[in-house]
Amino acid sequence: MGACRHAPGSLYVTEPILVGPGSSHVLSLGLDRASDQAIWEYARDHGYAIVTKDADYDDMGVVRGHPPKVLWLLIGNCTTAQVETVLRQNHALVEGFEQDPTMGTLCLR
Repeated sequence: MGACRHAPGSLYVTEPILVGPGSSHVLSLGLDRASDQAIWEYARDHGYAIVTKDADYDDMGVVRGHPPKVLWLLIGNCTTAQVETVLRQNHALVEGFEQDPTMGTLCLR
């Protein structure tokens, strides 16, 4: 696990899994072709955390700080159901991450 941050909803860059109120997938927001930077800025400006498999968002967090928080899924190629399982199995950990103002990135396997 790394350092992490907070947001009321999640902006999913990976599979369209909505596991919490206020969550959205980049596709539903018209950001599916947006740059990582544009997605980062949208998440920051609209109070989202970013859920992704892309290391670039963790790198941006190191350089830019938070918000937004980044939930980095280190699970490789897998099904949407497997991603959902990882998120649900780590629900308490994710909630703690969301509430901790000192954390910017949480890594899940």
